[in-house]
Amino acid sequence: MAEPKIDFASLSLFRATPAQTEESRRRTFPQWGGTLSLTDYLARDAMMELGEHSKDGKWITWVLAPRDDPTTLDFMSACETYKRTGLVAYPSSSPSEPNSVHEATCYGVACVFTPPSKRGRGYANHMMSLLHWVNASRANLPEFPEAWGTPPEEVADAGGGLFSVLYSDVGEEFYRSAGPGGKGGGWEKRGAISTIWEVGTEEGDDEGWNWLTEEQLNGLWERDAVRIRKELANMPTSESSYKVERPAAFATYLPTDGVCGFHITKSTFASNFSMADGFWGVESTSDPGTYASWSVDLRPPPATLIVTRLCASEETFPGLIAKIKQAARRSGIGKVEVWNLRVGLKEVAEKTGGRTFIRNEHLPQIVWYGPGTTGDVEWACNEKFCWC
Repeated sequence: MAEPKIDFASLSLFRATPAQTEESRRRTFPQWGGTLSLTDYLARDAMMELGEHSKDGKWITWVLAPRDDPTTLDFMSACETYKRTGLVAYPSSSPSEPNSVHEATCYGVACVFTPPSKRGRGYANHMMSLLHWVNASRANLPEFPEAWGTPPEEVADAGGGLFSVLYSDVGEEFYRSAGPGGKGGGWEKRGAISTIWEVGTEEGDDEGWNWLTEEQLNGLWERDAVRIRKELANMPTSESSYKVERPAAFATYLPTDGVCGFHITKSTFASNFSMADGFWGVESTSDPGTYASWSVDLRPPPATLIVTRLCASEETFPGLIAKIKQAARRSGIGKVEVWNLRVGLKEVAEKTGGRTFIRNEHLPQIVWYGPGTTGDVEWACNEKFCWC
């Protein structure tokens, strides 16, 4: 027998209790557990909570629950947020001046899930609409809809976000419709573009390249963050590859503080997979601006090497992709995937055997809470490292 729908005004968004957090993970296990046992699935998330990317309140599970019973395990829907540090660049009014770059709080949203018994009642959509009210500064939001009762309580570890992103596997419209004031004004799709290479059989020597272990990557990402800041400062105010002709702002995550690194742990937890010689990245010894890091997608098989962050010029890219393919081949992986190569590199990728296409899954979507609208904002460095 189907459960009756509960009026939205009687529901609100709450920070999950430990028991609710575990219940949320138990609910998602059948869909997202993959080859893990339930015990391993719960252990993985418990371990991930202690990671640099999530500790100190940066990882929060949220539940949509009755206002009069906020700690119930029979909540309607749940999701997770990851508090991140990002950068926002506002275009300069003068061609001779750099863009104005600022550090900003931002969020990643993940694990949106409603149990089958409660679906078809709009709970997940309502939860996502309420999520804006705990992620953003309320001064940047419209008036709270009277029909929803009162806004969610503000939480000490949340709020103040200038933008948030998520990755949709249910199409783009569901999250776009979940705005802070009701229908519309939610997360908008940006660049769901992949390039894939078969690794082939070519081998080469390692002269001119430095392989990087998981530990060594931390230093790389610190340097990478400095580079990203410089790139944003010098972003052209207009370019044909932009979603809008003249963006009002450029926004990006930073890969530091464990944001890029946790992909390795999450993707290999409780598996017998390991990269050959423990290498999860590579950099040019002659060009400090040429490097890449990666993780691995083990399901569905066969495995794919997923590049999390890549930086190269048109001249150095062929050599870099050759080393990435070599790392995959030595680890028994037959395919390499990169997200959102910039325009110049896409042309080079084709010449090196890469096939570029638009994905119909893992759709990157962003919502902007700053001046202007989401449609006026360009998502820079829209790569796999942002995934949460």
